[in-house]
Amino acid sequence: MHHTLHLDIQEKIKAVHDRVAEGLSTHVPGALVSSSIDYDYPVFVVAKESIHEVLTWLKTGDPGFTFLTTLCGVHFPDNKGQEFGMVYHLHNLEKNERIRIKLFTGSKEMDIPTATDLWPAANWMEREAYDFYGFRFVGHPDLRRILNMDEMNYFPLRKEYPLEDAGRADKEDKFFGR
Repeated sequence: MHHTLHLDIQEKIKAVHDRVAEGLSTHVPGALVSSSIDYDYPVFVVAKESIHEVLTWLKTGDPGFTFLTTLCGVHFPDNKGQEFGMVYHLHNLEKNERIRIKLFTGSKEMDIPTATDLWPAANWMEREAYDFYGFRFVGHPDLRRILNMDEMNYFPLRKEYPLEDAGRADKEDKFFGR
């Protein structure tokens, strides 16, 4: 029974992946960079220039991903020219389907269209991504720091700063995944 249930779930996840990948290729041509299934999540990497059109279709079109669960930034300093990523987790509540949308950009191209017109809840999430990584959400109604002091002139979650006081010999970045 357990094995059959696991197969049914995997088949459903693959069906969601295939349906969304095909739909993106049809409704937003050229937007899909790659797709995969990470554990139990269909994942779609899309071109930054197409992100708003992609999110609009995913919410208002056939897929019906009407709930924005998460929007967050990531920093991969070793990916030259694609160091920064934006991740959107979307949920179709009626069908209980979830997907992850990603885009990648360089440190000089941190402008991304806002999703606040699609999901008002994106407001605070985008402010957090701005506050910690420096993403600039074009069209955002009030893009300013949300958790850090306004006086900060840097973005603290970028992996370009040492994790500890350089004078400490007992702590090395390699112990913290760097």
